[in-house]
Amino acid sequence: MGKPTGFMEYDRCEAASVEPKERIKNFNEFHVFLSKENQQKQAARCMDCGVPFCQSGMTIAGMTSGCPLHNLVPEWNDLVYTGNWEQAYNRLHKTNNFPEFTSRVCPALCEKACTCGHWGSPVSVRDNEHGIIETAYANGYAAPKPPKVRTGKKVAIIGSGPSGLAAADQLNQRGHDVTVYEREDRVGGLLMYGIPNMKLDKSIIDRKVNIMKEEGIHFVTGCDVGKDIKPAELYKKYDRVILCCGAKNPRDIKADGRDAKGIYFAVDYLTQNTKSLLNSNLTDGKFVSAKGKNVVIIGGGDTGNDCVGTAIRQGAKSVTQLEMMPCPPTERAANNPWPQWPKVLKTDYGQEEAIAVFGHDPRTYKTTVKEFHKDKNGNLKELTIVSLESKKDEKTGRFMMVPVEGSEKKLPAELVLIAAGFLGTESYVAKAFGVELNARTNVSTQEGHYATNVKNVYVAGDNHRGQSLVVWAIREGREAAREVDESLMGYSYLSVQ
Repeated sequence: MGKPTGFMEYDRCEAASVEPKERIKNFNEFHVFLSKENQQKQAARCMDCGVPFCQSGMTIAGMTSGCPLHNLVPEWNDLVYTGNWEQAYNRLHKTNNFPEFTSRVCPALCEKACTCGHWGSPVSVRDNEHGIIETAYANGYAAPKPPKVRTGKKVAIIGSGPSGLAAADQLNQRGHDVTVYEREDRVGGLLMYGIPNMKLDKSIIDRKVNIMKEEGIHFVTGCDVGKDIKPAELYKKYDRVILCCGAKNPRDIKADGRDAKGIYFAVDYLTQNTKSLLNSNLTDGKFVSAKGKNVVIIGGGDTGNDCVGTAIRQGAKSVTQLEMMPCPPTERAANNPWPQWPKVLKTDYGQEEAIAVFGHDPRTYKTTVKEFHKDKNGNLKELTIVSLESKKDEKTGRFMMVPVEGSEKKLPAELVLIAAGFLGTESYVAKAFGVELNARTNVSTQEGHYATNVKNVYVAGDNHRGQSLVVWAIREGREAAREVDESLMGYSYLSVQ
């Protein structure tokens, strides 16, 4: 696949990024992608490796290696290299409903499992994917394609995140009449409001949603199913219901002074900022501002990094990011061999910007909050933080991060953002539909299936597997759609990979 000697002739070249101090002046996407000619050279680097781990989507040592969507990476790299962009799009779209999203926000599991990357620099798969989908839009390959025949079957999908949109897209192409319900005022779920605009411009979501509308999918926004409309009403109108409500129940921090004013969950902070940006270009003031404040972000994942980038754009006085775990190594450890996901230090765009603005990495490792301190008006003014160390629990035998006695320090903070992950399904959704939850508070199903304990009710995405990646959400939406289609028609030709 690609040019047999391409990986030896061409060095890896990625999309360039606008310099941090320049890009923080706005909330625009900041990548400058390669020309089509140079992108074709990058696709030429895809080697005839024999076993393309990039598309495997296997679980190795508890981590995903390669793309869960089983994208036909070597095939469309070869097609890009030869300049056959339309066929490259057809092969990409066969397994991935939304390359315009994944080429922007996916952490590129494909590249981490690339055989070429084992010996040197991996193929720039994500950038190649971006080149394919944007060329498809520019040349009309991605234009609306409504189904020619309708089955007369109706399906309701609750939630318009990537799993809900993927299920809707698949079932609509099959010919079913699909309606997607979204409680927010815009379609997209966490793609719309949980990911900042500079990482995923919301016009990209609108562009795809408008195509889906032209293809016949109905969207109902501002409708919170379980509150505004009861499940019984849906059962009367639709043949099947799929819950794609996400896992938006945030993990809290239990510490003295938690009731101080100025402490917010990260997803609420990001949502408010993006809503205000889209509604008024931030002139309505309907968002939590970090301007002039010492900001502390609790949590070191992607959401925490997004908070770093957002707070800097808002004009934060300082930004500190607390991580409970130790700092990862800069290179793979011996017990973390390829093609496992590399557990190495990653400096993301928000941290890059913090280094440029403040002169140092914002992350502090093996640290957590012991106490929040308030002023006389109840406003947050500072934190007591404490160092952590790993110790074995004598009862369970597990290693736990525990406080180091005498390591407490004070840290000024007028704004704290909790980005400590999510705990699963929001309880009112589960109660409204009567679906059973598992020990992790995700909607329970048989292994490898998507039907719940409630007749004709299915589940997919984070609602089903817990907080995860966009590629996993899309895969679950596709698989749930196939299972629903089989239940409606007795068979299915919908592709899941």
